[in-house]
Amino acid sequence: MADLPDYVLDENAVLKDAAAKWRHGRAPDYSRTRKIWAETKKGNHAAQSLPDLVEKLVKNWEIEASYKLDLADWRTIDTSNYVFSVNGGPAQSGEHMLEVGTYNAIIEPNEFYCPFHSNFDESHKTFKRMMPTFAWEVLEVFSGPPQVSFRWRHWGTMNEDYVGQNDKGEKVTIKAHGGLIDIEGLAVAMVNDKLQLQKVEVFFDPMAMFRQMAAEGNVTKTKQVEKE
Repeated sequence: MADLPDYVLDENAVLKDAAAKWRHGRAPDYSRTRKIWAETKKGNHAAQSLPDLVEKLVKNWEIEASYKLDLADWRTIDTSNYVFSVNGGPAQSGEHMLEVGTYNAIIEPNEFYCPFHSNFDESHKTFKRMMPTFAWEVLEVFSGPPQVSFRWRHWGTMNEDYVGQNDKGEKVTIKAHGGLIDIEGLAVAMVNDKLQLQKVEVFFDPMAMFRQMAAEGNVTKTKQVEKE
């Protein structure tokens, strides 16, 4: 285990990459999210068990995908071979995710949100204001390297109103209900001998989050006013 890379041993490993080009000029603060994760997670994986290693790898990948501006600074991926896809859709490159953002790379146009009406920074502000902490955990690992398949959970609390733009160009407002948003899915990831991600396929119901947000019928839609 001594030869394992730090990004599968420490969930905050890449936050220490001082030389990296960080969005907003500095490494983000994940302390609140880590606290919520520790207090409300379902799993309790033994240190350096396969589920623990996978969980830390994906957490570090999410940090890099969300906040590192230069793909060359991403340590969790095999840069020359990395691709990402959702629900059997087309393969997306790391450069594409850097351009559109993690939310826009995962969510398809729908009645509540449209990635074509929101850039990287706007999309992150939309969801992070609504749900300041969005914790993530591995629930179960079905196979080990080089093809790692696992079940995951992503959850948080809807503390603030959601305001976004949908596939019809309408402004959508969902009043905060203060309740839990809890989604689960599957993933299959190919990794190399350094446990870097090469191919990631994610499978989940992309509407599950929005259904939970709008569960109390607290939705209003209005014609979007053109931006100045």
